[in-house]
Amino acid sequence: MTRFTLNRSVLLATALVASVAAQDACEVVESRTSIAMLKTLSLDYSNEQTQYWSTSCGDLKPTCILEPETTEEVAAIVSILLENNETFAIKSGGHNPNNYFASVDGGPLISTKLLNEVIFDPDTETVRVGPGNRWDEVGEQLDATGYTVVGGRIGNVGVGGYLLGNGLSFMSTEYGWAANSVLEFTVVLANASIVTVSETSHPDLWMVLKGGGNNFGIVTSYLLQAYPQGDVWGGNLEFDATPENTAALLNAVRNFTENYPDEKAGIIMTAERTLSTLLDIWILFLYYNGPEPPQGVFDSFLAIGPTINSCKTQRYADLLSGNNWAVIKGSVYTIGTETIPLPDKENGPEVMQSIYDHWVNVSDTAKFVPGLIASIAFQPMPKGIAQIAKSKGGDMLDLDDDINRIIVELDYSFLFDSDYDQIDLTMRATYNGIRDLVKGYQQSDLLPSDVYLPIFMNDGFYPQDYFGRLRPEKLQLAQKVRDEVDPDGFWKERTGGFKIPA
Repeated sequence: MTRFTLNRSVLLATALVASVAAQDACEVVESRTSIAMLKTLSLDYSNEQTQYWSTSCGDLKPTCILEPETTEEVAAIVSILLENNETFAIKSGGHNPNNYFASVDGGPLISTKLLNEVIFDPDTETVRVGPGNRWDEVGEQLDATGYTVVGGRIGNVGVGGYLLGNGLSFMSTEYGWAANSVLEFTVVLANASIVTVSETSHPDLWMVLKGGGNNFGIVTSYLLQAYPQGDVWGGNLEFDATPENTAALLNAVRNFTENYPDEKAGIIMTAERTLSTLLDIWILFLYYNGPEPPQGVFDSFLAIGPTINSCKTQRYADLLSGNNWAVIKGSVYTIGTETIPLPDKENGPEVMQSIYDHWVNVSDTAKFVPGLIASIAFQPMPKGIAQIAKSKGGDMLDLDDDINRIIVELDYSFLFDSDYDQIDLTMRATYNGIRDLVKGYQQSDLLPSDVYLPIFMNDGFYPQDYFGRLRPEKLQLAQKVRDEVDPDGFWKERTGGFKIPA
């Protein structure tokens, strides 16, 4: 009898443990808290899944979407996740197209959508911004204050992932990377505790959060330095990608980067190919922090003769929202990157043209993929940005001001997820080929050698070795802080993103 009773007790206990284990995080959150939740069959759930820039991310189906409104609610979710082994993801704006970086298939998705404060303090000239905002929303709310913050160049980009990846801005030549203007982070750590992080409080964590991605916690609030802001001038120039225009534009962006004409000026120079490469154009995004650019700032681009010129004086918030046309919804979208040292004037034509030609040749191999749009962007990274970044305490990229650089962004969008494997190979061939070209030109002395060329996290493709391309001392710092704040590998094992090697 005793034996029977013991066995029955063991069975009952085992059943109870199994019952608790069978409850997923969504069920536990619902039973224990009042945190807002979107369930799989609801219209709101379906709509939220369409907010990703890539439909491939939206096709992944979380068990539920949790929408915390406070830091404490985020901490409560993390506390519950510590009780199981479910994978999960944290989503800000959903602009990162890498699957599982801000999306998840099974397990909860933590949406920061309701962490959307924008609080301006005129006395301290700071703005407290929640990660659930998009940059056009931030710009709109600050528009009447006469101030703005350093943020995204396309309004639809989300605040959270952008800042954790360092954030390149139209204003970077004035104020550095966007992360260089973060004064304070509010962070939920892997043990569900809440910390305030600044240069004087947890300084190592403050450093690694500026370009260290999602490896250290969930940031629920950013305190940003604000800067006076009036009307700006900007818009788009469009050119046919004739051989003559292409050579002239590549030369112009090289010269612009080396002889940066005005720290208030910003540019993204993109080439676009679509309709099986029947449409072949250049589109430039121009920006000037003032009502009109002085003569000479953009003259080398304007002199080439754009077929369309939409540049005008406007509010900064309107410029950001106006750039949202570049967001291609309804397609699978991939992004990759490479960093190149700026060639000198003599070798510039050969180097810049070879990088462009390589992109053309590789994108041609995928031109019959349905809905393919191939894009390459040349983003100037002059020495001045590195100087400003260092003056503001630095960041994980830790650029030196020995050389000028160009950050190359690569994008392929297409209609059907069934073509992902092919485009995956196309993307790898594109950025690996650019790196091989750079190495070859370095060996032949057409490009400077022994230079530091990290990659930009916000533009990285999922297999790229972001942390391996950092300076060794920055990688070591990331490893040290990770081991201190996440000794059990909670973020490493349970979420996607660029992970710190052991």
